[in-house]
Amino acid sequence: MQKQLRAVTDSLESAQSRLRRLADKISDKDWKKRPGPNRWSAAECVEHLNLTSKAYVPLLRDAVSRARKSSEPPRKHYRRDPLGWFMSMMIGPLRRVGRLGMPRIKTAPAFVPKPGRSKSEILSDFVRLQAELSALIRSGDGLPLDDVKIVSPFGGRMKYSAYSALIIVARHQDRHIDQAEEAAA
Repeated sequence: MQKQLRAVTDSLESAQSRLRRLADKISDKDWKKRPGPNRWSAAECVEHLNLTSKAYVPLLRDAVSRARKSSEPPRKHYRRDPLGWFMSMMIGPLRRVGRLGMPRIKTAPAFVPKPGRSKSEILSDFVRLQAELSALIRSGDGLPLDDVKIVSPFGGRMKYSAYSALIIVARHQDRHIDQAEEAAA
C-alpha cells in the first residue's frame, strides 16, 4: 500500500486501539457521564465519530469508483488541496498554532449524537465503520484520490479531494478520541 494511505489506515487502527483500551477500563456509567456542561461524554464523542463515518463512507465509495475510471496515472504521492489542508487542521487534534488558539467548531445538527445506545452498540458500529473505511482506502491505493472531489457532508458547499477527506476523517477521530479520554478521566 502507498505510504501516505498506510499512514491513514495506521491512524484509524490507532484510534480503534485507543478506544478499545478506554472502553475496557471504564464503567458503563462513566462511559455516558458528561465531564461538564456543554461537554460530550465518551459515548457521545464516539457516537459523533460513527455519524461522521456513516456520512463519509458513501462519499468515499463514490470517489474511489470515479477515481478508478480516471485516465490519470497511478499515484506515488498524494497531495491535499488547500481547503482539505485547512479543514484537516481545523478539525484535527491541533488546538494551538503558536499563541493562537483554534476555535471550537459547532457541530452540524445531523452530527450531534443522540443518547440511548449501549456501549457495545456504539463500539460495534465504530469497529464496523473503521473496517469499511480501511477497505475503501485499500481499494483506492494508487488511484488519483487527490484529483477526485467530494462535497463535504458538513454543510454541502465545501469541496475537497477524497485524499483530503481521508486525512480529515483520521484527524477528526484523533480529536474526538482525545476528548473521549478526557471525558472519562
